[in-house]
Amino acid sequence: MPVRSLRSSVLRWPDRREVERSAAEWAAQEAQRHPGLLRLGYFGSYARGDAGVGSDLDLIAVVESSPDPFERRSLHWDLTSLPVPAELLVYTQPEWEHLLRQGGRFARALQQEARWLIS
Repeated sequence: MPVRSLRSSVLRWPDRREVERSAAEWAAQEAQRHPGLLRLGYFGSYARGDAGVGSDLDLIAVVESSPDPFERRSLHWDLTSLPVPAELLVYTQPEWEHLLRQGGRFARALQQEARWLIS
């Protein structure tokens, strides 16, 4: 989300370093809230270094287990402190291993570009 400079009325989009710093702080806080967290990172345009104005932050978490279906797991995570819109995918450890074993395009992209904040 754009932020307003203290010295100007102009809104600006946070730069990559600011987003990455905020993501690292957020990850540390979320690790405290989710004791079953095994890995937490980001992928996509911020990980590749080609994010621009309007880019969202694509996050991925791997947890030991979850009673919730895949599409509801991210509801337990607070993304509001991040400076840009964010999407979170939460996989259980068995799901994550299965995804990597399948070796599809998405799995290959994650293996190549994911930047892990918690591992």
